[in-house]
Amino acid sequence: MAEVKGGLPVRRVIMLGAPGSGKGTQALHLAESLQVPAISTGEMLREAVAAGSELGARVEGVMAAGALVADDLMGEVVASRLERDDARAGFILDGYPRTTGQAETLDGILARAGVKIERVLLLEVPEAELIRRALGRGRADDREEVIRERLRVYREKTEPLISFYRERGLLATVDGYQPVATVTAALIAALGAD
Repeated sequence: MAEVKGGLPVRRVIMLGAPGSGKGTQALHLAESLQVPAISTGEMLREAVAAGSELGARVEGVMAAGALVADDLMGEVVASRLERDDARAGFILDGYPRTTGQAETLDGILARAGVKIERVLLLEVPEAELIRRALGRGRADDREEVIRERLRVYREKTEPLISFYRERGLLATVDGYQPVATVTAALIAALGAD
């Protein structure tokens, strides 16, 4: 099991990476290894849209355009999810935070619970491969123009998180353009790196 200074297991992790970088797949592998839930905000939002909930109605148009859901709304969704019993011992966050504002909101959510993020894992994949992967998923909203807009939004809004977490000494970067098992092994090794 991955450990941090003092021998405590790393159990509160953020996955960063562009859309199509493999965050969701790798979050599931890490969650199994660490025995904590993989929490995908994208999946939570897609489920809300499919269920026709009030939240789904609020975010459906935003998602269809490839834009980001407002920080305050995402903060509500994430805070509610992290309060569940299965996340008390830790979690792998996939898709949140996506902006520095969301990262600051997350800090506040976790501070109220008396915990903090222990590691941020960044998956790096070339843009041409990101587009190829996204087009291959077959989701209704995975059209090339939407994918390119998501990548533009990622570069503008999410890439600043790389510096934000690097400055805090929490960031570990892994080459995500390798076989899945190789990436998983590299991520597990990065959880133990100081």
